[in-house]
Amino acid sequence: MLAGMPPSHRLLTLVAPVAGVLLGVLDFVWIKWVPYPLAELGNSTAVWAVAAFALGWWVRSGAVRAAVAATGLLVVAVPSYYLAAALLQGDDLAVVVAPSSLLWMAFGVFAGVVFGVAGIWARADGWRRVVGVALPAAVFVEEALRFARRARAGYPGGWWNVAVDLVLAALLVGCVARTARTRLRAAAVALPLAVLGAVVFAAVS
Repeated sequence: MLAGMPPSHRLLTLVAPVAGVLLGVLDFVWIKWVPYPLAELGNSTAVWAVAAFALGWWVRSGAVRAAVAATGLLVVAVPSYYLAAALLQGDDLAVVVAPSSLLWMAFGVFAGVVFGVAGIWARADGWRRVVGVALPAAVFVEEALRFARRARAGYPGGWWNVAVDLVLAALLVGCVARTARTRLRAAAVALPLAVLGAVVFAAVS
């Protein structure tokens, strides 16, 4: 594949499920062996959403292609995570097809479409670029809001998780946006998107 060219359908068909397996397995390994507070990133829905965004960004063009690939990534990652838990921790293998696993795969379809397309939009022009850059940052800000509520309720170390998520949100805006103007606009858009995400997350969780 030439530099700057979108990946072929054949390559994308290979990369998406392989990346899903890696995401699921490495996520469990991260939770099990990385020390706190960074270990919480293994429990982070934001990390998975940004993985879908990254795949969409790599796809470069074609919103449908990006959405399908990112959905495949997240749907494959869920059973891969539970399979890793069974192999490395002795968890019951039946959890791979348990209702909770199927529910997370359903969430993966939604997140794959939203964040896969966001990866494409982040390379576009106008308002789509701003929203595309804002979405991966917003998902970390939303998670930081959840950690802040837990910290106020006495959750030990919760403020460390808030700080980690906010730093990652800022880094994403800084790295993905091409200009300072886009960074400022994306940061402003990320805040209401994070609030909206918090409402949706509270409704479905």
